[in-house]
Amino acid sequence: MVNTDIPKHYTASPSSFSGTPHLTINRDVAKDLDSTNVFEGPEKLLEVWFSASPASLPASARPHGLKIVSSDTWKEMLDLVNCQVLSIVESEQVDAYLLSESSMFVFPHKLILKTCGTTTLLSGLPRILEIAALAAGFPHVVGNPVNSVATAATPYRVFYSRKNFLFPDLQRGPHRSWRDEVKSLDKLFLGGSAYMIGKMNGEHWYLYLTEPNTVLTPPATPDRIETETKILDLPISEAGTMGQIDNVDGEHDETLELLMTDLEEDNAKQFYLEHASTVAESRHFQRAHKIRMAKQTYLKTINECDLEHMTIHEKDCTDNGDTLDIFSNTSSDSSEVYSSDDEDPFPSELSTEGHALGTVVSECSGLADVYSASKYPDARIDAYIFSPCGFSANGVVPAAHAGDGTHYFTVHVTPEPHCSYASFETNVPSRQTGKETADVIEQVVNIFKPGRFSVTLFEAKPPEIWDANDLDALTELKAAERQAARKNARMESIKGYRRVDRIVHDLEGYELVFRYYERWDWEGGAPRLGEVV
Repeated sequence: MVNTDIPKHYTASPSSFSGTPHLTINRDVAKDLDSTNVFEGPEKLLEVWFSASPASLPASARPHGLKIVSSDTWKEMLDLVNCQVLSIVESEQVDAYLLSESSMFVFPHKLILKTCGTTTLLSGLPRILEIAALAAGFPHVVGNPVNSVATAATPYRVFYSRKNFLFPDLQRGPHRSWRDEVKSLDKLFLGGSAYMIGKMNGEHWYLYLTEPNTVLTPPATPDRIETETKILDLPISEAGTMGQIDNVDGEHDETLELLMTDLEEDNAKQFYLEHASTVAESRHFQRAHKIRMAKQTYLKTINECDLEHMTIHEKDCTDNGDTLDIFSNTSSDSSEVYSSDDEDPFPSELSTEGHALGTVVSECSGLADVYSASKYPDARIDAYIFSPCGFSANGVVPAAHAGDGTHYFTVHVTPEPHCSYASFETNVPSRQTGKETADVIEQVVNIFKPGRFSVTLFEAKPPEIWDANDLDALTELKAAERQAARKNARMESIKGYRRVDRIVHDLEGYELVFRYYERWDWEGGAPRLGEVV
């Protein structure tokens, strides 16, 4: 029989052996999911940092910070968001939750929550602050009823972002408009900044962020001023982007996000359950055929070898028509070598939605090769395919060298032609991969073949601490500037696409670069705006 469980030592899927990420599957939730009515692919993305790095947890925090919080507690919070946990990959530095609508990653010092569809992500934020205070021990405010939560941890920093919705009228709660989302965030945090990046009449992206050492908003006052959304629709000068910033403990924070629409229709079929099952069945029987042929070759070799070593009497017996049983010393029944029972039946797990078939899609689509097993032998991918279509995957990527931390990537696909969308997000630093950021983008874009896509790249800037008289430091700075120039030039030439927009913005502690691309032969017209700005 074929074992359809995740193989223990298989680098393209989660495993449960000691020292590697451990997988837990919520089969009660997974068994009846259906993506038929999920049309809004673009996700809402929230990052809440409670300290600048895992090494700088405050004294009051419990060991391992947020990772000490039980999965049941997080599941209860996710009920407020209207999504459920499908499976969990646990590792020493990050726990990756695959959700019915996208993903959540829990580090000791921060939480990343990404949800699609009509989920109400911001409805879960007050509860996240409460959990961080009560369960993880982060510094908090008591007796300040923030959105009906009496106890709330004070974050180090908060980021919330999303692409313009395709179907804004379907959204619920605080997500009916960007203005409502900003109001919801302003109720929690003092001094936040809101941005719209891109063309008002084209593809654009929204961002809300707080400054380091975020302050919670005090109880409402009549003269509170609503945060104004700043519109960044022209390329901003990159001069001065090497300024002094707060990057505690030297942690290199880099997040790359690709948001892809108008997927090539035939190529997108690989993310339909029926197509994926057909591929899995073909692979299954090809593998069975190879095994059968190998056994027949082995049998032929044994037969020829035994004939060469026959005694004269044995050869005489053969010449006289007698039958020689070459299996007399090995088996009482040779029919099993040729038996049709040798070909295992096609397992049902590869014809229904779930993790087994999701793993097949991850391999066949090329996603498993973005951070390959040869480079990252301990990487694990937790993938799931939905019925009748749709795909999600989380990747946990331990660094190739000890001490460089564990990172993640996450992929979500809505393949229906009228609303096709795919996203890819990762914080694996480009310096670890040995590839340029543009190489990763090209590899991902080649998997999904979008008509157009946008890229956001967040990079924490290292603190500028150098003396003008220090020639070595000056040389190092100039080398970094040349490298950045080469990187930017490479990003201008993604194979098969033309870059339409490029916006660079210097945020406190980060450089944000937004780029928008269209395929050279694109004839699909203007982007679908969805919501009106």
